[in-house]
Amino acid sequence: MKITLPDGSTRHYDQSVTAAQIAADIGPGLARAAVGAKINGQLVDLNRPISADAELTILTRPKADKNGVSQNTDPDALFLLRHSCAHVLAEAICRLWPQTLLAYGPPVENGFYYDICLENPISSDDFLRIEAEMCKIIEADRPFTRFELSPAEGLAKLEKEANKYKLDNAQRALAAGSKNLTWYVTGSQLFHLDTGSVASNEFQDLCMGPHLPSTALIGAFKILSVATSHWHGDVHGDRFQRIYGTAFFTQADLEAHLEALELARKRDHRVIGQRLGLFTIDEQVGQGLILWKPQGAMVRSILEGFLQNELLRRGYKVVYTPHIGKIDLYKTSGHYPFYQDSQYPPIVMRDGSADKEPDQYLLKPMNCPHHIKIYSSEKHSYRDLPIRLAEFGTVYRFEQSGELTGMTRVRGFTQDDAHIFCTAEQVKDEICSTVQLTQFVFATFGFEDVHIRLGLRAPDSTKYTGDPAHWDRAERELREILVELEVPHTEEPGEAAFYGPKIDFVVRDVIGRNWQLGTVQLDYNLPERFGLTYVGSDNAEHQPVMIHRAPFGSMERFMAILIEHFDGAFPLWLAPEQARILPVSDKFVDYARTVHAAIVDAGFRVVLDESNERLGAKIKVAQDDKVPYMLVVGGKDKAAGTVSVRCRTRGDLGAVPLKKFIDQARRQVESRSAIADPV
Repeated sequence: MKITLPDGSTRHYDQSVTAAQIAADIGPGLARAAVGAKINGQLVDLNRPISADAELTILTRPKADKNGVSQNTDPDALFLLRHSCAHVLAEAICRLWPQTLLAYGPPVENGFYYDICLENPISSDDFLRIEAEMCKIIEADRPFTRFELSPAEGLAKLEKEANKYKLDNAQRALAAGSKNLTWYVTGSQLFHLDTGSVASNEFQDLCMGPHLPSTALIGAFKILSVATSHWHGDVHGDRFQRIYGTAFFTQADLEAHLEALELARKRDHRVIGQRLGLFTIDEQVGQGLILWKPQGAMVRSILEGFLQNELLRRGYKVVYTPHIGKIDLYKTSGHYPFYQDSQYPPIVMRDGSADKEPDQYLLKPMNCPHHIKIYSSEKHSYRDLPIRLAEFGTVYRFEQSGELTGMTRVRGFTQDDAHIFCTAEQVKDEICSTVQLTQFVFATFGFEDVHIRLGLRAPDSTKYTGDPAHWDRAERELREILVELEVPHTEEPGEAAFYGPKIDFVVRDVIGRNWQLGTVQLDYNLPERFGLTYVGSDNAEHQPVMIHRAPFGSMERFMAILIEHFDGAFPLWLAPEQARILPVSDKFVDYARTVHAAIVDAGFRVVLDESNERLGAKIKVAQDDKVPYMLVVGGKDKAAGTVSVRCRTRGDLGAVPLKKFIDQARRQVESRSAIADPV
């Protein structure tokens, strides 16, 4: 066998070998640091046998600096760590509550969880007990050992154990194509296949893996919270307790993460949004459906106006489309079969005719089929192209209730959507333009740490539609464009849309969290499915190429991120209320009204506080409302025609002529500074 390493070097073996053995051959230091491997791109345990030529990457624990902070931690190594810690959590819970039935426990972004069925309610008061039990398991340095059983043996074993959830998981895995069922055992002794027994010092769990070599490699962990969940996300299914936790290779990494979580908690858009009156969610309206209140609607209107003005300048045409469409439209596009599991059920409409099949409609999951129909409503020449259609279009997905989170994960959201219909020769320029537009948008809002991800097909997946030759061409073109633009990026197999590859923009906010926002997608398939054409210079019909793009992604998620990014203190140009006028007493209300009228006439969003509260109380309310400027007016101001300016972050700035304040504020707005309160 030839084993090819990441640096291009090779090693040859006459018989089956493991990544652990190869690491030891390379050197003792690598063997000590190794925690897992990737064989031909697939993440596996360190001891998984390799019996054919393969490309091998050995994953290692990250090196730590003098403060114990890990340097360049591999996400795959963290995945192994957290997957392993989820099993340790499960074992600790089973030790403390032996009647527990385990469901499943995957790693997730920044941590892991385990769903359990247990009558005893677990609360935060139990976390220390569970963590103490987990420490015992970790300190015991118990190896994770993988073994497989045939479907018949595995199902018989699960039926004997009488855990209906594990049995259902096994049946689903077999239905999805698994040839065997996989367990992991932690302990000094392997599972006894002949008797079906496990030694008393061992713990087993049905799981595809992979995991760390040993529990001792879990450096630091913390149980974070407990929530309610349901079997496979079905609100009508069995109810579980979901225990969330996180794990890192070092204690310093864990502490840094917990500090970031505390900062994120203070900036939670759900809390700030409620306090500032930006949005609300009402159970009678429905989970995951956002009600934009006046202050939040103002910010959204400014965002839409900002982008729409930029789009008009770049040659886009604005369109509007309905919120529903006939189901056949989405069958043609492919959205119905490919998105069926996350869509609202069809709406069946009868027109009273007994001999006619009822029409079926869907709440639209995407805007693109509607834009396609606008394009196809007229004939087009090559001289018309590119045609750029833009819409702030609302779409609907029936996300599971356990996945809904404020404005970041919702069931109805508005995309800043646009679709470009162009010739094959125009693809490069149009993609470059959309990438640059998205970069411009993020720079405007102060998002400086932006990672670009090229989403490609997953190997051997059936979730993609269209001619493989179209896919090869689209993937090649996007790759070449990113290289030509000298844009650093990573390639992510499996992240493509079902109709084409895409460029995703992943933004890191001020707290250090990553958000996938903007996207640009190249599509040769939907134009073919809909039979779109244009007349070329040769007077023959040709098929256009379609580009999907959305710089914000969705207005709801973008708004949530902005709230947390700015901690609710929006920069002046974006603030729903830019200034508040505070008369010192009732004697100066008339002058305050004059000031208010002048600032409103200048085009600013300003509020006059005529309450009977003391000035100090008025200032505190305005500070709590995160108003950028407070304009205090009293006797001296009235006499001099000035306003005493107070900034929410810099305090008292002194008295300035009213016109000067308006001119300075106008320049600040026109600059669209991303800083909340620039000097």
